[in-house]
Amino acid sequence: MDARNDMLRLLNGRKQGFSLEQPFYTDPDFFKLDMELIWYRDWLFIGHDCELPKPGSYITVQIGDYPVVIVRDQQGKINGFHNSCRHRGSRVCNSDKGTAAKLVCPYHQWTYELDGRLLFARQMADGFDKSQFGLKPVACETVGGYIFICLAKEPADFAPMRAMIEPYLKPHRLSEAKVAFESTIIEKGNWKLVWENNRECYHCAGNHPELCKTFPEAPTVTGVQGADSDPEMLAHWAKCEATGLPSKFRIDTAGQYRATRAPLLRDAVSYTMTGKRAVKKNLSEAVSADRIGTLMHYHYPTTWNHILIDHAVTFRVLPISATETAVTTKWLVHKDAVEGVDYDLAELTHVWTETNDQDRRIVEENAFGILSPAYEPGPYSELHEGGVIQFVDWYARFIGPRLAGDGRPALRSVA
Repeated sequence: MDARNDMLRLLNGRKQGFSLEQPFYTDPDFFKLDMELIWYRDWLFIGHDCELPKPGSYITVQIGDYPVVIVRDQQGKINGFHNSCRHRGSRVCNSDKGTAAKLVCPYHQWTYELDGRLLFARQMADGFDKSQFGLKPVACETVGGYIFICLAKEPADFAPMRAMIEPYLKPHRLSEAKVAFESTIIEKGNWKLVWENNRECYHCAGNHPELCKTFPEAPTVTGVQGADSDPEMLAHWAKCEATGLPSKFRIDTAGQYRATRAPLLRDAVSYTMTGKRAVKKNLSEAVSADRIGTLMHYHYPTTWNHILIDHAVTFRVLPISATETAVTTKWLVHKDAVEGVDYDLAELTHVWTETNDQDRRIVEENAFGILSPAYEPGPYSELHEGGVIQFVDWYARFIGPRLAGDGRPALRSVA
């Protein structure tokens, strides 16, 4: 089977408002095309710059076949590199995170500066030119406390993303926060199923009792379904913007990234079982307004986020195989917040730990059912699943032209 032509044929023949054909969720060759045409070409959220507090601090990540290391250099700049020694290819950094004065390959001790330059290569022949064998760079950008990388040799312009998202993120000062806790779960389902599940709350009442205590199920909440005609949303935006917090729903032309601020239920201010604060200290000293709700920032294909008055919850999606996806969640609090004094860790993490596990089960049951020979694409709810329709439309428009060979995602307004 020619997977590329088959995928393009199925995309061209897909029924609008319906789920995708089975191979998009199960086929290893379709998964390879997803990796090649989306994950290896586009900007991906990796982590937060507060996780790299000083020169030599690094984090590593695996994107499909590519091991990557992100490190802060002596000048404070955050750099991305392919985590592959220029000698014989061994991983240079083999821990998830750490701190090092220099990056030293454990195999033969080739030693690299924090800016990627090769400093030392033991017992090489005369005439060996170290300047030709630095670590290969990976495009790396930071915005509002978020680190993004792009594996493409010619990355897409990051400036439009920065221009839209930075004003929303800046007041929350996530660069000055700290990660109070993080967890990674493996969901046995395709990465698109993880996103489809995230993009609707049609399932929330029957599956998320903890989240539903504070998060509204209304489809207008995430912005793509009539938020600009919802009186409650409009009033919330006006209230927050009057305090200097950008809040109105905005989405880029291609539908890849967006931001909006939404109210929580009743008097809730945070994701806890009571709706009360989980952290005594505000996340940012620059944000003190009452009941700001949650700032929701999305960027396909890797991240969705909730930023509240007292903490932030950030999510990273990374595909492992056609039927496995890693979801990493991080809870960020004020850098001076003290566990056991300013917050109880169990209370801080309870709602989303439970919700993540519930979503894992949902995705896995969905994936299991899709494996059936009887599966065929089904209709999304136009009333409740506009976000899913938007995601699947984005995916089809984004990967379709690349399959066809022009390399550019089609642009169309989706607001």
